[in-house]
Amino acid sequence: MRRADQQPSRRAFLGTAGAVVAVGGAAGCDAHSQSHAASDTSQAQAQAHAQAQSTPADTSVPPTGRYQAGVIVPQPAQPNLLAVVADIDDEAAVGPLLAELGKTVLALTAGTEPRLLGLAPGDLTITVGVGPGVVRKASAAGAASTNNTDASTNANAALPGSADLPQFSREEIVPQARGGDLLIQLCAGDALVLPVAAAALLDQAGARVTERWRQSARRGPNTPVAPGRAAPRNLLGFIDGIIGPTTTAEQQSDLWLAGPAPVAGGTIAVVRRMELDLTRFAALSVPEQEAVFGRRRATGVPLSGGTIASNPDLGAKTPDGRYLIPADAHARRAHANVVGVGLMLRRSYSIDDPKPGLLFISFQNDLHTFTATLTHMDDSDALLAFTTTTASATFLILPGFDAEHALGSTLFG
Repeated sequence: MRRADQQPSRRAFLGTAGAVVAVGGAAGCDAHSQSHAASDTSQAQAQAHAQAQSTPADTSVPPTGRYQAGVIVPQPAQPNLLAVVADIDDEAAVGPLLAELGKTVLALTAGTEPRLLGLAPGDLTITVGVGPGVVRKASAAGAASTNNTDASTNANAALPGSADLPQFSREEIVPQARGGDLLIQLCAGDALVLPVAAAALLDQAGARVTERWRQSARRGPNTPVAPGRAAPRNLLGFIDGIIGPTTTAEQQSDLWLAGPAPVAGGTIAVVRRMELDLTRFAALSVPEQEAVFGRRRATGVPLSGGTIASNPDLGAKTPDGRYLIPADAHARRAHANVVGVGLMLRRSYSIDDPKPGLLFISFQNDLHTFTATLTHMDDSDALLAFTTTTASATFLILPGFDAEHALGSTLFG
């Protein structure tokens, strides 16, 4: 594996900072994160709380199946994440590269890979995605093999994952931190295993890949929203990741790609690293902070009332006619119904290197879900004033695989 000449600082982050608000939509190394006020905790929610507080390091997560692990499983999400973004050499054969990485994933998660150096993989999950340029290359190869330059070519050109992520406001991104050909997302209860597993994968790739940047991150303790659903508290003090596609129907509608065949079972990831202005946010009063989010800081309950799991009532007003959830509140500006898009599965992990902030990863089956949401937020979302994005990319998370069906084989044959 070759490293780019200039790399941002990436000292290991093993702190205890909680996950940060997802500033761009709704998504989660597991995305069904949510939270609950202690005063409203029922017996079922108490059980969910107990489950959410433990992510056993000795509980393996199957890496094979229709979908890759690390998106909706395990639940709750593991507390530690390492994301590695790299480029693939123009002369490299992408299909064989992905197949080798898939075999290495199977060995790492099974604990049989010598390069794991004797560490127990525990609940390690490894999720692999490819960037728009790689998807376009696969599309072109598929079109050429059909001997059809009309409808077939157009269909291949429109493969999900082939579109680049546009630029947005409040970005300070160096060229090396924008875009990329390969995403390797590693999550585990044991933070020590992540860089070791990443080193094994990059060693397997060898000179075929060049690392662009990487980011270590950590989620705070999970608190319950409902049985089977939990959410962490973020660096700004608020419970994060409450809304997302939690039911099978919602996931089929908004999360997973149903087709075309080469990408069926995949999803589209958006990865953005953001710095947070904690000092300026902390200078606000608690009511002012709550107005920024549209939720109570202590409980996560929408300012319109109800419980943490309640859908915000965006039409609710005070007796004098003011919206209970302000017009520029994040809960309003990022709401899927307001934007007119589907739900996104939001993953928020805290970072403290190079500066305090978040590593935001959202999953959705249409990139427009994210771009339309952030465009709508750009207009007047009060939360964005406290953020600066320093890295940005999108990737097609490949369909699931197993020992007989190689990683990436549906796209690259």
